[in-house]
Amino acid sequence: MCVFINLLHLSYHLWHLLLTNKILQNSNKKMRIRLTRVESHKAAVFVLTFFSYALFHANRKAFSNVKSSTAAVWTPHNLTDRRLQPEDLWYSHDLFATEDDAEKFEGVLDTAFMLAYAVGLFLNGYIGDRVNMRILLAVGMGSTSVLVFVFGCIAEWTLFYNKYFYAVIWIVNGLMQSTGWPVVVACMGNWFGQSSRGVLLGLWSSCASVGNIIGALLVSSVLSYGYQYAFLVTSAILLSGSFIVLFGLIPSPIDVALAYLLNLLLTYFCCLKIKSVDNTNTLQRSDTVSQPIVKQNYPSEDDDVTYDIQATRPTSMSFLKACLLPGVIPYALAYAFLKLVNYSFFFWLPFYLHNAFKWEESVADQLSTAYDVAGIVGGTVVGFMSDRLGKRTIMIVPMLIFSIPSLLLYSYSPNDRLVNTVLMSLIGCLIGGAANLISAAVSADLGCQKQIQGDDRALATVTGIIDGTGSFGAALGQIAVPYLQTGLGWPSVFYLFMICVSFQSCNE
Repeated sequence: MCVFINLLHLSYHLWHLLLTNKILQNSNKKMRIRLTRVESHKAAVFVLTFFSYALFHANRKAFSNVKSSTAAVWTPHNLTDRRLQPEDLWYSHDLFATEDDAEKFEGVLDTAFMLAYAVGLFLNGYIGDRVNMRILLAVGMGSTSVLVFVFGCIAEWTLFYNKYFYAVIWIVNGLMQSTGWPVVVACMGNWFGQSSRGVLLGLWSSCASVGNIIGALLVSSVLSYGYQYAFLVTSAILLSGSFIVLFGLIPSPIDVALAYLLNLLLTYFCCLKIKSVDNTNTLQRSDTVSQPIVKQNYPSEDDDVTYDIQATRPTSMSFLKACLLPGVIPYALAYAFLKLVNYSFFFWLPFYLHNAFKWEESVADQLSTAYDVAGIVGGTVVGFMSDRLGKRTIMIVPMLIFSIPSLLLYSYSPNDRLVNTVLMSLIGCLIGGAANLISAAVSADLGCQKQIQGDDRALATVTGIIDGTGSFGAALGQIAVPYLQTGLGWPSVFYLFMICVSFQSCNE
């Protein structure tokens, strides 16, 4: 396996060597790294990381948007006659006596997923700073697509219904999906400077919301054929994306520099060989001397040689040292409360609209996208303003304070789609926007702050710490929501959200 990965890594650098050669051949007098392709590299990194994580979220959305359908499948179809034969055919899918029990199990699955996801974020954040992030991300995407396909399609097509099977698959799915966020944030932080990081990462961090929208629309378009097709479509797209990432993503400018150094070594050894042949007089005519692979004029001491990218890999920071960086622990703990609220909307909003207002599941899926659209707007606007002010917290705290009365208003929303959508969008802008900024721009800032001496970098590690801690909070929320709803009703759920946001704003 290691040999295979090393061959992939070498092939990747050789491929970039061919691209770099075209730039180097245009230099006739001075040898320098010409970054004429930097902007195109940045654009490619932005697009690839954006859609890779968006596809992760689209796959998560497949399960959250079909909870009503899966609950119906997992409960008895015929309550009047329990003697239909054969029993294995008619009752093998009856995992639960009532849909309330099925709903609680779905909450357990969400909690198990988030706990595994949280653990994986810590591990993959640490690993991401030490391995090739491109391969790590591609493997995570491919593995996730297979697990989602098995969970939603294979189990349904083979009529295999088992609680422990579902739980194991979903736990492993959480571990595999955790490869995504630390890697994509680290790649973005490597390519984009801090001066524009707020607006860029504010816009870029909407990838989760865009993924939610893509997933909701895909699910609603195929749900009438059966809930398993929601898993089929989303997993197939994610698998395709993993191959694009594997052969197209450049995690850092350093990887471009490595391709340049390999080219330089090849040129150097070719020149040494030619010089050796000249000294032994084995060449009869000077005009028949072989030329080096890449024609270059070596710089003299008077040449103005500039290097805009670092040619050596920075050392990786230890996990404990990353935890002790200023601001990491406070932001991580505060984000746990905010992610509990944000992910509760992500996992339960379509179910809430269907359960509380009796709207069709496909309609609820489509309306729930308003929360994500508003989160995109909120994250982009607040990121732009935080760049201009030079501070993130001064923008985040007011958003959290105003979200508390917004949650209270939404808990009393009437059975009107327009009013509900407006209130939902307001909450999405405030809570979703703040969550996007903390998980992306703030994490990148903390991983590249001035307190880090020398070449130490901790982007993926810090991102894993903050998002992993937040995921632990989100995991607790997913088990609390179904039990509060079945025991005390939906208003109690929104009171929990208001308490969590209050703690979050105080910690900021």
